[in-house]
Amino acid sequence: MTQKGPPVCNLISVQIQLLRDGLRCWLREYWGANSIMKSKEHTRQVRNMVLEKFKAGLGYKKISQALNISRSTVQSIIRKWKEYGTTVNLPRQGRPPKLTGRTRRSLIREAAKRPMVTLDEMQRATAQVGETVHRTTISRALHKCDLYGRVARRKPLLKENHKKSRLQFARSHVEDTANMWKKVLWSDETKIELFGHNAKRYAWRRNNTAHHSENTIPTVKYGGGSIMLWGCFSSAGTGKLVKVDGKMDGAKYRAILEENLLESAKDLRLGRRFTFQQDNDPKHKARATMEWFKKK
Repeated sequence: MTQKGPPVCNLISVQIQLLRDGLRCWLREYWGANSIMKSKEHTRQVRNMVLEKFKAGLGYKKISQALNISRSTVQSIIRKWKEYGTTVNLPRQGRPPKLTGRTRRSLIREAAKRPMVTLDEMQRATAQVGETVHRTTISRALHKCDLYGRVARRKPLLKENHKKSRLQFARSHVEDTANMWKKVLWSDETKIELFGHNAKRYAWRRNNTAHHSENTIPTVKYGGGSIMLWGCFSSAGTGKLVKVDGKMDGAKYRAILEENLLESAKDLRLGRRFTFQQDNDPKHKARATMEWFKKK
């Protein structure tokens, strides 16, 4: 039996993806479906002045200079008058949106920055800027940018040194064969909560980002109202599951291994030469534990 370090963990950087998705969403919202940005709308008085000067014989360039507006705007106002005989706004298609473009972009940035933000919080934020809308309206605005509310996964809290060591472990074993991994017996402790806050929480995220750190809820292996369990498994199935009474230390961990490890390996038919996999928890490297491994 041999012993190894921490298990494999996929480390994915999301900064580039967030920038790419955010830019795509901003362009979609800002430029519109036809990729034509709508400029500031002039008052009816200004449009009538353009028409009066045009009827007086002035050209587009002189009207533009006289009223300090772009030549293309002058041309657009006159073209509209020639076609429809009016300078007033024509009836638009459909109902105008409840949210302004600026507020929509603000909500999208907030959801990307704080994935755990709730619809109620965003609803209150829009009300503060004078746009009172239903939660469904906010949800639809986020859906248009591929942001959907999903149940947040619960994942162990990992520090930077944990991530680096796991990445190093993964790289060192990237060439290992499937037959080698069949001879590995994995082991760890886990906590099951009995009481306390364990309700579902939702995160606004895009597809294939469920395991990104900002979309998960970090968990730890301590706290009240819970029980601690030790277990092991291999590719052939699960081994023994043991309830840990009291606080786990090196001596107690050694006793668990002595009573359950080899028996689990036998039940899983791993043979006498197999690899035992555990993490770098201090009690796993205690003197009592290491002495037991030397004997085996």
